[in-house]
Amino acid sequence: MDPHPSDGITLVTGSSGLVGTALGRARPIVGLQRGAPGDGSPWWDPGPDGAVHVGDLPVRAVVHLAGAGVADHRWTDTWKAAIRDSRVHGSRALVRWLASLPAERRPECLVAASAIGFYGDRGEERLVEGSPAGQGFLAEVCQAWEDEVRAAEDLGIRTVRVRIGIVLSREGGALDKMLLPFKLGGGGPMGSGRQWFPWIHIDDIVGIFERALDDSRVSGAVNAVAPGIVRQGEFAKALGRALHRPAVVPTPAFALKLAMGAELAEEALLASARVEPAALSALGHPFRWPELDPALGDLVG
Repeated sequence: MDPHPSDGITLVTGSSGLVGTALGRARPIVGLQRGAPGDGSPWWDPGPDGAVHVGDLPVRAVVHLAGAGVADHRWTDTWKAAIRDSRVHGSRALVRWLASLPAERRPECLVAASAIGFYGDRGEERLVEGSPAGQGFLAEVCQAWEDEVRAAEDLGIRTVRVRIGIVLSREGGALDKMLLPFKLGGGGPMGSGRQWFPWIHIDDIVGIFERALDDSRVSGAVNAVAPGIVRQGEFAKALGRALHRPAVVPTPAFALKLAMGAELAEEALLASARVEPAALSALGHPFRWPELDPALGDLVG
């Protein structure tokens, strides 16, 4: 069996995560499992000496979503190493495998997750795909992550680096963690509430990945955030409206730092990133949920 890759499968790392699961509902994918399953399914080892095994399956496209959860644990040195290494080593293993394939069997595209953490804490600065990287642990991780993915461009593979914003979904992620305190009437702004909050509905994340897979004009960095960005305090008020609950109880910055650790709280919750989807806007990409109130109404109303 040796069909052209355009007739092949879409191979996905991290297929059981929030974005991978939603993408799998939208189109046929084949998940790349960790460790040999014993049934001939595609699998990989994303470690330092990692490898990818797909047998004779033709692969049309690769979507790379795998990586240790940024906010799953306090940022000990061990967990920070896991966050970085899972992304850098996994991406390196994928590109090494792509390089090992004959040119005629290489996938058409590699669409890899990155994150808006690339930009760091930038206050009021408007951030587009050409803006320089910021400072801090997350920014350094995203730069190293993207550098590994970008190596696939030298193989003649169209490569897309999707800088994902704060994903809103019924099934997990940031919104799921916010719902209980808001439902109990204890929700409100985090820190000053003035920091920009670059959110995106899960439906639009899926739409962006599908666009990246199917549209040859999409390449390089892509900011995956909704056009209707708001400040964190405005987000809290909108979530309160959607839940018919007050949203006036602030969580002081010092309390977040005590609960989560200072570095994680500062970079994941208190940082301000005014990110704009400039590349998608230039393509006329249609967002299903461009504004916050209708998006929250769909998710929690």
